[in-house]
Amino acid sequence: MSRPLDHIEVDVRPPDPGKITEPALGFTGWMRWMWRQLTSMRVALFLLLLLALAAVPGSLVPQRSSDPNGVVQYFKNNPGLAPVLDKLQAFDAYTSFWFSSIYLLLFISLIGCVLPRTVHHLRSLRATPPKTPARLSRMSGHISIELSAGRGAASAATAATAISTAATILRKRGYRIAAFSGTQAAGRRELSVSAERGYLREAGNLTFHIALVGILITVGIGGGFGFNGNRVVVEGQSMINTLAAYDSFNPGRFFSPTELAPYSLTLNKLAVTYETQNKRARGLPTDYTATVTTQTQGSPDKSSRTIKVNEPLTIGGTDVYLLGNGYAPRITVRDPQGHAVFSDDIPFLPQDANLTSLGVVKVPDGLAKQVGLIGFFYPTKSTASTGAFYSSYPDLTNPVLTLNAYSGDLGINTGAPKSVYALDTTKLTQLTGGTTGVRSIELKLGQTQQLPDGLGSITLERVSRFASFEIHHDPAQGWVLFFAIAALGGLLTSLFVPRRRLWVKAIVDEAKPVRIEYAGLARGDDPQLHDAVADLASAHQAALRSTSEADQDSQRNTDLKGTP
Repeated sequence: MSRPLDHIEVDVRPPDPGKITEPALGFTGWMRWMWRQLTSMRVALFLLLLLALAAVPGSLVPQRSSDPNGVVQYFKNNPGLAPVLDKLQAFDAYTSFWFSSIYLLLFISLIGCVLPRTVHHLRSLRATPPKTPARLSRMSGHISIELSAGRGAASAATAATAISTAATILRKRGYRIAAFSGTQAAGRRELSVSAERGYLREAGNLTFHIALVGILITVGIGGGFGFNGNRVVVEGQSMINTLAAYDSFNPGRFFSPTELAPYSLTLNKLAVTYETQNKRARGLPTDYTATVTTQTQGSPDKSSRTIKVNEPLTIGGTDVYLLGNGYAPRITVRDPQGHAVFSDDIPFLPQDANLTSLGVVKVPDGLAKQVGLIGFFYPTKSTASTGAFYSSYPDLTNPVLTLNAYSGDLGINTGAPKSVYALDTTKLTQLTGGTTGVRSIELKLGQTQQLPDGLGSITLERVSRFASFEIHHDPAQGWVLFFAIAALGGLLTSLFVPRRRLWVKAIVDEAKPVRIEYAGLARGDDPQLHDAVADLASAHQAALRSTSEADQDSQRNTDLKGTP
């Protein structure tokens, strides 16, 4: 038998009284539940901890943004592990999808936490203090005293004076007050004042969280529109703030090369001071000072400036930091006829504290074959018992350069980028050192030696220092500092400003003297609450005694005036 089109199936069975039927949440309900979970304080703290953990890989492996050469070296040292880490974006930890996801979730969570609390705090600022509790004896620091006063109207006047005096004292101490009165039973009346202070504590807490949101926003803006670059400059050489001048450059997502402010920077001298008096610390650097000459576009004036560690140079909207230093021997290679085919200051990278340095020289043209040289530079050459060379002091006291020569295709003409600090010798023929039977080239200042196979000669002309500069541009760093100071101020305020309520109640009973009660209540820990209640009681009683004595003197003067 067919059913009509408007038939609706209805369960006519009686419900089970012991079973609780929960309504289905639905899509909206689940979204609301997820939002409440995300904006809860425990989730915000968990995300903050997760963000700190997510930053750990950035300190364990080199990052492309700050150490691109280190990333290349890591791939060479760990050919199996490096590609796996690269797929996980471990070398770009701070711009990876997982770090960005945690960052954005924390950002949303903080906003969801702060906005409702801010609205609630603004409402509470306009609200009056709560009504005085019926039993102050249950509150912290409860104190009760009795006043000797007359019956009836006299006791009522005394109670009113006491509450008025208490309100004046509390108002002078920065409390918001509200007075209450009422009859509790036949012949019993209560007058009270309720006072509250410490709203600045919640304001400081909100300021701290709002400042955290501000830091997240400004750091994101600074990272998106800023850049970070590195450049090695040898003494006497210059760099111009253009994109092609950087050895490595890491722009933000929204950076445009047109934003580079044109200026020039010339390294005049890099002065390094070493410890010489303390034998245990001999050779440790005590000061680095880079003297530079700068000039901005459109200005004919040049200015001499200095850059020190933690004392950057600010120019053209960028901060120039002194990161590293080393030696750059000037090497000249000549062909068999004596014509110079290569002459340049080659930065050698320090390998230890005494600046034993490793460097690479590539001579692609001018000789019968392409020549590559890998060498070590020793500022103060010493010889170990094994015959190996090492540097015993970082300053130039006995500089020596040793080189191993290779010939063959250097791979420069392939168009693939090659590091100037590395030489791939797998397809090259070694000419000196190792198993060749030919001694490595050893040069002192001004010396010249012949290259193997009649290729030409090589000369160590001089040794200069080089400085490694980091050029950093962050358009939002001022705002980051502002929000950081605001966060610190808000945190200190929330920690040291107590949120407390104080009450003073006067109980008028026709059969008993006027009784004054004091009590307090704190939101959170307030070890000084009992002292605050006791101090209020003491000041209030002193004010009452002063008022009473003033009234007695006034009455006495009135009586004397009325005496014939």
